[in-house]
Amino acid sequence: MKYNIIIFPGSNCDYDAYFVTKNLMGAEVEYVWHKDTSLKDPDCVIIPGGFSYGDYLRAGAIAKFSPIMKEVIDFANKGGLVIGICNGFQVLTETKLLPGTLLQNKSLLFICKHQYVKIVNNTTPFTHIIEKDRVLDIPIAHNEGNFFIDEDGLKSLQDNQQIVFQYCDKEGHINDNTNPNGSMLNIAGIMNKKGNVLGMMPHPERTSDPICGVTDGQQIFLSIKRFIEK
Repeated sequence: MKYNIIIFPGSNCDYDAYFVTKNLMGAEVEYVWHKDTSLKDPDCVIIPGGFSYGDYLRAGAIAKFSPIMKEVIDFANKGGLVIGICNGFQVLTETKLLPGTLLQNKSLLFICKHQYVKIVNNTTPFTHIIEKDRVLDIPIAHNEGNFFIDEDGLKSLQDNQQIVFQYCDKEGHINDNTNPNGSMLNIAGIMNKKGNVLGMMPHPERTSDPICGVTDGQQIFLSIKRFIEK
């Protein structure tokens, strides 16, 4: 299979994503610069974490105007797999490929720590090999990870099973005490109605290499690999 990884000025998790998909998953991987006007025949596009355009105006707000995003939107609308991680999730909401928005953390502080998340939908291309309700240790590192959407939008997410990950503790409890940033319903990741576009604030690429001591993030990339290759 083949990945394209989009690079914006300020991206800083692009190589992490490259290392995991190339060296651990054995995929073909190509970087795509934000000013490019075409993708490079991918099976899946990754919009990595970082601070695209320095997060000026608000996170992801400028990146959505990059020429390559027109191609990513077209790719997604045709059913191509797209995963946005952290800043990539923010970019996906700005482009309206995903509903809602990411506000500043409730604490008004940048958060960087290990975080437990629960798999609440394991019927997606990104989670289908993971048992439902399994708890994964996947770190977060963000200032604007507080997911917000209006009441109708939230109901739509629930009715269409678009919530994929929720913040929890090691035992899987989901409550205010296990919510690191104030996100509605402890939401850590959602998908579009078609199920081919995923946005998540936690960084699975940071817990994929065994050298990190935790390999829970590998499950996301293995799910994508098996979905494409089946």
